[in-house]
Amino acid sequence: MGKLHISSTPHIHQKGSSTRNIMLDVVIAMLPATAAGIIIFGLKALWVVLTCVASAVAAEALFNLCAGKKQTVGDFSAVVTGLLLGLNLSTNVELWQCVIGSVFAIVVVKGFFGGIGKNIVNPAIAARVFMLLTFGSVAAAVQIAPLFDLGFLGNAVPEIAAGATPLASLNAGVEGAQNAPSVLQLLVGAHGGTIGETCGIALLIGFAYLVARKVIKWYVPTSYVATVFVCYFVFGGFNATYALQHVLAGGLLLGAIFMATDYVTTPNTGKGRVVFCVGAGLLTFAIRQFGTFPEGVSIAILTMNLLTPFISDWTRKKTLGGIK
Repeated sequence: MGKLHISSTPHIHQKGSSTRNIMLDVVIAMLPATAAGIIIFGLKALWVVLTCVASAVAAEALFNLCAGKKQTVGDFSAVVTGLLLGLNLSTNVELWQCVIGSVFAIVVVKGFFGGIGKNIVNPAIAARVFMLLTFGSVAAAVQIAPLFDLGFLGNAVPEIAAGATPLASLNAGVEGAQNAPSVLQLLVGAHGGTIGETCGIALLIGFAYLVARKVIKWYVPTSYVATVFVCYFVFGGFNATYALQHVLAGGLLLGAIFMATDYVTTPNTGKGRVVFCVGAGLLTFAIRQFGTFPEGVSIAILTMNLLTPFISDWTRKKTLGGIK
């Protein structure tokens, strides 16, 4: 008689929903933003992304080897971490700094806590914040001039390249929004920023793919984005254009779609995920508007990651007949 293996719920899984397949879908969903970043910022963006991915995969393979653990590089989770970290960096980062960030994400944040499924915070976010604190502005949305100038979009490209970042202009208030990129420019990526955050259309394509593949629920990132939109709509004097500019500028879409939907570091209930995203949205607004950093997505999600166990416990369904 074979051994009886008892595991935690759920015991019914969607067909094809293995870790490898899910991670592969996430990688595919990030390819449009990756391609857009390379087109906008040039080959340096490609080298940053490739370095992060290669370093993450190598770090996981070596860590598993040294720790005597089963190799997990084939599940694509390290690829997702490296790619997501690369998309969160600007092209002024040094490649050796990319290596350090990837190793930190895989070894310290993921490996030391037991590997995939056991880390308490998102490895890519933790590595980005670590790089921001360690290397200064290399992980921030530092202004880099796009390599293309779409004439029909107006003259904002050279202005932005020489001046403040879009978020810096927007955080100056409705008046400052006049010097920020338009909604159309933010959608196509005709502005500076990190590699993966600039092209809103590419990120929305990735969002649609993940929803269609049933990898994420549409209402999870939507609740995050909607919270930020409402905050700036009210704060900006009920100016919808100003609020939409804040949604498209910075790393909000990138964070909402690919980081706030992480299975491991977000609540395991639908209600809990909405609470998580609303909290992250409020924190993002507070950090952007009143903090010292123009961008607050990474810190907001990282903070909510730490609150995930409490949110999951608060929002879980009570067992029939159990103690309430």
